[in-house]
Amino acid sequence: MAVPSPAPDRTADRMQGRPRGSSSSQLVPPYENPEAKLRYQVYSRLQSTSVAIGESFPIPEIVAVGGQSDGKSSLLEAFLGFRFNVREVEMGTRRPLIVQMYHDPTAHEPRCRLQDEDGEEYGPAIIPETAVADAIMQRTQDHLQKLGGATVSSKPVVMKVEYAYCPNLTIIDTPGFILKAKNGEADRTPEDILSMVKAQAQPAHRLILFLQQSSVEWASSLWLNVVQEVDPTFQRTVFVASKFDNRLKEFAERWEVDKYLAATGYLPPKVRPFFVALPKDRSIQSSAEWRRQMSEVDASIFHHLKDNVKGGYDEERFGSRIGFNNLKRFLEEELARRYREAAPNTLAVLQDRVESASKELIKAEGELRAAVDVAAMRAAAMRFAHGVASTVDVLLAGSTDPDPAVHGLTTEEERVASRLPLWPGTPGPVVPPNAGLKLFGGAAFERCLHEFQEAAHALQFPATVATDRVANLLLAYKGRSSFMASNRAAEDIARHMAREVLGPLLDTASARLTFVLRRVFEIAADQSAAQGNSRQTLRPYVAFHASLRSAHQSFLTKLEESTRAMLRQTLESATSEFAVNMLASIPDVYPEEQSEYSHGEEEEGEANGGVSGAGGEGGQAAPGHMHHPSRSAMTIPETPSPPPATAHAVMQPTSHGSHMAARLPHSSASALGLGPGRHIDNSPSKRAPKASRYLAEARNNTAIQNGESYEEVIRRAEKLFKRIRFSVAQQSAPTTLKSAFLDPLKTRLGLEVALEIFARTDADFMAMFTAAAALAALQTKRDNMHKRAESLVRLKNEFQELSRVL
Repeated sequence: MAVPSPAPDRTADRMQGRPRGSSSSQLVPPYENPEAKLRYQVYSRLQSTSVAIGESFPIPEIVAVGGQSDGKSSLLEAFLGFRFNVREVEMGTRRPLIVQMYHDPTAHEPRCRLQDEDGEEYGPAIIPETAVADAIMQRTQDHLQKLGGATVSSKPVVMKVEYAYCPNLTIIDTPGFILKAKNGEADRTPEDILSMVKAQAQPAHRLILFLQQSSVEWASSLWLNVVQEVDPTFQRTVFVASKFDNRLKEFAERWEVDKYLAATGYLPPKVRPFFVALPKDRSIQSSAEWRRQMSEVDASIFHHLKDNVKGGYDEERFGSRIGFNNLKRFLEEELARRYREAAPNTLAVLQDRVESASKELIKAEGELRAAVDVAAMRAAAMRFAHGVASTVDVLLAGSTDPDPAVHGLTTEEERVASRLPLWPGTPGPVVPPNAGLKLFGGAAFERCLHEFQEAAHALQFPATVATDRVANLLLAYKGRSSFMASNRAAEDIARHMAREVLGPLLDTASARLTFVLRRVFEIAADQSAAQGNSRQTLRPYVAFHASLRSAHQSFLTKLEESTRAMLRQTLESATSEFAVNMLASIPDVYPEEQSEYSHGEEEEGEANGGVSGAGGEGGQAAPGHMHHPSRSAMTIPETPSPPPATAHAVMQPTSHGSHMAARLPHSSASALGLGPGRHIDNSPSKRAPKASRYLAEARNNTAIQNGESYEEVIRRAEKLFKRIRFSVAQQSAPTTLKSAFLDPLKTRLGLEVALEIFARTDADFMAMFTAAAALAALQTKRDNMHKRAESLVRLKNEFQELSRVL
């Protein structure tokens, strides 16, 4: 079955001005009926209103573009039917000019009026019409000065023209393209004009009227590529070769003129330009004389093509595209057709805008009422504060919503921004895992904890400890009891050094984490201000936002103080006599000490009569070395048995002539030489390790007098220091920091901030919302929305009336 051929699409034919089977003399003007006139008037009003209220509607429009000397101004005057000297070179206009032409048979003199810059009303008629150019130039200069001396502006000047000799047509005239700025203009002026004109021609509902002098070949056009950027296929571009009379003298034969008129090889096949010539005499002042000469120029062009070119030209093919009158008729018909086709969609858009404007007006009125309503302001402020607290929780739990590149910091950036020194006591910079990543919130908190742990493990036991300090402790303990003196001295030195070194480190960790949390609040406040439901209502009130920030900062300051107190208590507990005594009793379980201590214990065993780390004589393990005793060795009787012979053999008389008893009595702590005030855990689980410590101390008592015990005390103190450091950095401090910072943020932040902000009298509370400028801004916003809504409703009603008429 044969497939029928589709109906030919006449849109491109209409766009390119192809004849449709009737001569120009038989065409009826498209606006000679009331319906067409009403349609044009409603669309023109819609256009001017959209400029006044800042709206953009997809209504059909014609925008004229071209170089500065390509004849756009003369063409505009030809459409108007009178001269008003609107020459860009003279007036220097740098704004679009919307010329709304109304064909009024009763207006024998042109009535030109400019629309108010910030309103829908039009000013008085400009008399005489030759003063129009000066009025437009003054309007442009005043507007550019308000913009701070800008070179161009995309806000158009709207001029309404009523005249008996102009068509019903609207044209947006744009500044002509230039290659170089004039004297006194900014160097960027050509680029600014180009960008602005492209923006004017970009919307798909606009018909582009592109002018170029006929003396320039299309292949050599300077601005054709600009048009092609906004309309790649030229579907909505009408090409006009201006000053056509300058090119006529080049044609001698028909094939030459037909080839030129067809633009073969230069433009796409469907593109059919118009060819126009206008009077060159700029001294013409009479409007009637201007119109008469335009008709004469058109007639002279046709006469020249018929009589002065051998064989004439293809009149059927090109006749409807030559002369100004044909171009004017085509644009009127094309615009009328587009108006008719766009009416349903335009009415739908208007209804949509009316509904949107009504909602915005209701919202603006509600904001204005809420600005003086205490209850409403309290509710809005509470919602905002709650939103900030909730966002803080989300950021600490982990979130990718804020851009890390904007809100995140690396470790070095965080340290510099916090204005805190390097970790105290560390030999150099501390580089934790993920130091180069931009982190915030919970991730930054965890990285800072890791950085603290790295800094803690970088701390070293002092290389030298004054002999005087060791001697003071050692001899004092020996004076009371020589037994366990060196161990007790080592414990005291380790405790003192741990407090001295770890204390500043914990304070720095608290300050760094407080800075991380302050940034979390700042990010949360920015997020809430950008996305919160109450952001528009509260945005103008700087005092409220300052009070909210102050409340959060105060909460974090108190939190930092309490955290430091908890850390000091944690450090005191970790370095207490009982805790250190327990750490000294535990075999080597810290990975960082395994190799170091095992090597040291072997040396100790050799120095103390061959008591090795494997147990030595009597099965006693050297202190600090991991030893797995046999099952029989782990059974400790309630009453200790006499010590092994080896242990008794190494107990020699002291310098005071006293002898260590061969037995270790159970009933008296003083008999063990422990001295008063010492807490001894003598539970069965502790007796075996303590017995080992007692025996080891007994072996060392013989070296007290000859000075060998000083080195031993320092070595034991260093080992205990490392154990304390490991316990604090890996266990107690991170737990304390997390519980002291994160738990209150989740449970108390919202409540305490709410108490500080909202537990006030109404007068004190509203003092944060008494910005006169903010209230005036809300009133202005309401008035503008009311004006916009009224204009849109009026336009919608007019379009509905138009639809009923049509």
